[in-house]
Amino acid sequence: MDVQQPLALLGGLCPAQFMRRHWHKKPLLVRQAIPGFKPILTRAELLDLAGREGVESRFIQDKADQWVLRHGPLARRSLPSLATPRWTALVQGVDLHSDAAHALLQQFRFVPEARLDDLMISYATDGGGVGPHFDNYDVFLLQAHGRRRWRIGRQKDKALRPGLPLKILAAFAPEEEYVLEPGDMLYLPPGWAHDGIAEGECMTYSIGFRSPNGAQLAHEVLQRMAEAAADEEGAIYRDPQQPAVAGPGAIPMELQDFARKAVQKALNDPQALECALGEALTEPKPNVWFEPAAARVMLESVGLDRRTRMMYDDKHVFINGESYRASGRDAMLMRRLADQRQLGAHELARASDDALELLSSWCEAGWLHPAAEA
Repeated sequence: MDVQQPLALLGGLCPAQFMRRHWHKKPLLVRQAIPGFKPILTRAELLDLAGREGVESRFIQDKADQWVLRHGPLARRSLPSLATPRWTALVQGVDLHSDAAHALLQQFRFVPEARLDDLMISYATDGGGVGPHFDNYDVFLLQAHGRRRWRIGRQKDKALRPGLPLKILAAFAPEEEYVLEPGDMLYLPPGWAHDGIAEGECMTYSIGFRSPNGAQLAHEVLQRMAEAAADEEGAIYRDPQQPAVAGPGAIPMELQDFARKAVQKALNDPQALECALGEALTEPKPNVWFEPAAARVMLESVGLDRRTRMMYDDKHVFINGESYRASGRDAMLMRRLADQRQLGAHELARASDDALELLSSWCEAGWLHPAAEA
């Protein structure tokens, strides 16, 4: 993507300008970010998706300020009638189930893939919403159908109302108000409070981003490093000078020091840390699975499956939780695949036999497809 090219999606700003001026800094309202935008799923298709096993969905209803939350699958017969006001059905990860949703998400790849999360669709009847709240991540709110009134504010008081199944602000203090119609989009940085209320039936698309929690990310990375270390032959603890002890329950200081040095050695290996991070960032979500290819085919052009996550660093390529050392011409090819999510015949013609063999194995696993099927 040319990050200097102005985009209607960003109100005439180029991605570089948007990231400097707005990302993590201040909201941006764009009228007709996608002119003439039509929903990629009908109401019936969305509610059918919400009822499937393996699809993350939620039902939220405001009953006279008594909030109801129910997690999916959401059988259609369990939902109120469409004439009943103030209820919402939310479906996460729609990009995992729809090529059109995945294609829409690709328009936001001026942000690193490591930060891009998913496309959530919110369907609401008149007056529906999820209450005033704030998120710890960036979000683009694209209106797909109908109208939604948004009130937003910087919100210093982050106290929540007690006793509710949702995180709803106790003292919401909006500063700005906008009504979004199909094709309009509102960007909000992390921490900005917002409350969106449907004016009639509406659908809103949320393009959300990953903001890893430091403790959780450390847990994932350290766990992967520990698993990798378990496969290696390490030093064995020896204590030929260990004296007899009167208190056998005490842990020897020498053993504590041995463990400390072993952990420090692992942390001092930058490649081990980088591999673990790349694998963690590309690990598919628990509800994602791939269909293996029926037979091996000749690779003329290929594209990544919409569920595949692929990234790279200076020395590695990461795909769906696995890491590979990469260098030279093949590394450039794999990086291009990660950036473009597809490779043409002229690009594959320059691939080594080893690279072609690896791509073929990814095809067999269902991570990659001949371009016509991708």
